[in-house]
Amino acid sequence: MIDFSIEPEFQAKLDWMQIFVREECETMDLLWPEMAANFETHRTDARRHLKPLQDQVKAQGLWACHLGPHLGGPGFGQVKLALMNEIIGRSNWAPTVFGTAAPDTGNAEILALFGTDEQKAKYLQPLMDGDIVSCFSMTEPQGGADPGEFTCRATRVKNEQGGDEWEIEGYKWFSSNAKLATFLLVIAVTDPDAPLTERMSMFIVPADTPGIDILRNVAIAGDVDRDNGHHAHIHYDKVRVPADHLLGEVGGGFKVAQARLGGGRIHHAMRTVGKCQRALDMMLERAVSRRTRGRTLGDHQMVQSKVADSIIQLEQFRLLVLKTAWLIDEVEAGRLPHGAARNHIGMCKVALASVYKDVVGRALEIHGSLGISLDMPLANWYGGHWSLAFADGPTDVHKSQLARAYMKKATPAPDLFPSEHVPTRTAEAKQRYPNARDDGK
Repeated sequence: MIDFSIEPEFQAKLDWMQIFVREECETMDLLWPEMAANFETHRTDARRHLKPLQDQVKAQGLWACHLGPHLGGPGFGQVKLALMNEIIGRSNWAPTVFGTAAPDTGNAEILALFGTDEQKAKYLQPLMDGDIVSCFSMTEPQGGADPGEFTCRATRVKNEQGGDEWEIEGYKWFSSNAKLATFLLVIAVTDPDAPLTERMSMFIVPADTPGIDILRNVAIAGDVDRDNGHHAHIHYDKVRVPADHLLGEVGGGFKVAQARLGGGRIHHAMRTVGKCQRALDMMLERAVSRRTRGRTLGDHQMVQSKVADSIIQLEQFRLLVLKTAWLIDEVEAGRLPHGAARNHIGMCKVALASVYKDVVGRALEIHGSLGISLDMPLANWYGGHWSLAFADGPTDVHKSQLARAYMKKATPAPDLFPSEHVPTRTAEAKQRYPNARDDGK
């Protein structure tokens, strides 16, 4: 039986989070609203304000809540994380305050699972403490997220002392936060002739390694300087790292990456619920406050339609996210087979961008000129919908994978007409029960 219930003690934690995020994290959004300000560890004023808030989160036992006990986290499970992330999703700063900011969350999991003890000591703890920032460097300018098009290569070489090293050569695109990162996780081709899923390997590359050339920091909607964004175009110019900087096995980069992407996709969906709920709250407030033609906006049927559509769409998405979280928990507990949640994770990834666009867009529309102004957060939120659509892989790819997965289970019609063809089924029914009808028809 699907069960989303939680204990009263955990509900008390959620109640505390509701107040804390609204009063403290959303306040940080107002004081430091710049794009990616939460990743800029050199902002001493923001960090000075941040640390006491992080201490409060730790005192509540809610720090780094995405990590299981074997990785040093509380091990809440995905259903509880879904409920927590819905609250965290209300604020841009909240993930940093709670130690769950992407991409650092997924990168921390990779380090915990595949890093050496030395690498964990040097990078993992500071990353979990929020003292440093990391970068996941995968996509490439000529092929985007399609691994079949990757050309950035890593080859084995010898250093001057005769020791083994890896030399990375090639280009990466949209490597978020590279300019702020202490280390980068780089996916590079190690065997171009191997099957696609065994072609790449992952490496940890310290940011001060010679040869890392950030060509540009690409800006997106919301940035104020188009030449000083947070998404790097990088040339790895014969970058050398020690042999033990390989994470996982040679050719295992795809598996290592999947260890972080599944969780990242569901967490994006969880936080989208929270941001959409906040937009819906704004929509409802506006509907009962603003007047036009002698009535409140909420008295007009077109507005009522937009409100109702938003409520239904968001609730459907919330339930999809919770079911997906429950499936992941069941897999982790061994009650369902590995991969049982894969299709639902894809559903969440596909649905989140359209739900976000629709709900935030309706809220913006109901606010009129105020909605498109920067006096409200809605315009910036709406502009970010495409970022959600592209994050963790293009939406269309997930649609295609989902359709193919379900069509694999489908059986072709046995004859010329579909299996639900009414005349054919009626003839079969009459053959089974020739005297069923009193009128003999």
